[in-house]
Amino acid sequence: MDSNQIMIQSTIDADSKKVWDYYTNPKHIIHWNFATDDWQCPWAKNDLRVGGKYSARMEAKDGSFGFEFEAVYDNIIEQKSFTYTMEDGRKASVDLETEGNKTTVTVSFDAEKENPVEMQRGGWQAILDNFKKYVESH
Repeated sequence: MDSNQIMIQSTIDADSKKVWDYYTNPKHIIHWNFATDDWQCPWAKNDLRVGGKYSARMEAKDGSFGFEFEAVYDNIIEQKSFTYTMEDGRKASVDLETEGNKTTVTVSFDAEKENPVEMQRGGWQAILDNFKKYVESH
């Protein structure tokens, strides 16, 4: 992993089939894809195939700020991993590793230049922590 790559991780109390479904299905994505409770994800679309596009709207609940996150899938191994390229050319990968009834999700992504690495790591980790909380409570 080079210095402009960030890695985050979480172990979730669920099998890989459930984790995969909750991570990739828009009906679930809208319930966890934000870092703090004052943000939301009003919609998400996911064409989960190589060359397919993922997009989601993330915005502050008070309407003060928001953006759309978009990426195109480069590689997909069902219930195991996928890689994608973001609009600005940065790459990311998501890997699922199951042991028993627990699944570890590891996300690696290229850092962007505008914000400090620790801020980016913290934001992405908060979203992954929100995902863990959502999966384990459903």
